[in-house]
Amino acid sequence: MDLLPVILVIAFFQLVVIRQPLPQFGEVIIGTLLVVVGLCLFVQGLEMGLFPLGEEMAQALSRKGSLFWLLCFAFFLGFSTTVAEPALIAVSAKAADIAGQGGLIDPGTESLRSYALGLRLSVAFSAGFAILLGVLRILKGWPLHYLVIGGYVLVMLMTVIAPEEIIGIAYDAGGVTTSTITVPLVTALGVGLASTIRGRNPLLDGFGMIALAALFPIVSVMGYGLFVFK
Repeated sequence: MDLLPVILVIAFFQLVVIRQPLPQFGEVIIGTLLVVVGLCLFVQGLEMGLFPLGEEMAQALSRKGSLFWLLCFAFFLGFSTTVAEPALIAVSAKAADIAGQGGLIDPGTESLRSYALGLRLSVAFSAGFAILLGVLRILKGWPLHYLVIGGYVLVMLMTVIAPEEIIGIAYDAGGVTTSTITVPLVTALGVGLASTIRGRNPLLDGFGMIALAALFPIVSVMGYGLFVFK
């Protein structure tokens, strides 16, 4: 049912607008079935493993009463899940290829690898900081909209001074950061933490860290562009 709208859109444009049969029809059908199976397994895995794990670790650390270890866990969770994000790896590699073709960086293999790695690390560090800040927000009861509004003011200021070559990549980085690996664990962390702390509402306080994780990578990538493109 979730994939049905996508299938209908593709079928409509292929048959009514383009008016051609699907190329490699058999492979498309097999690939679609594999996607269905993969999505089912992925969602089931989230319910069985990642969501309970994130909530349990957040609750255990909050009961332990150590702010230092809780913040360390938040930062390294954001960093590790983001640096391993498949979407971020793909976008970083493509950005490096385009930058090399455009003469912005040395098109050599080592230079492209270094540029892509720098993008990934800058996004991962900023995502880790965003999750850390989100945990502090839950602990302190800070209003989410203050952080989001202030963050986007900083994004607009950075957009004015950042190199044009990095702006589009920076805005895309905010989206690819919050994907299949990062979102389940971070959401579980926020809900688990808000459920444990007295006076916090999981519905009001447990969500919002994904917004911060999508915001701060934009700033960090534009800063990375200022450094790389001088």
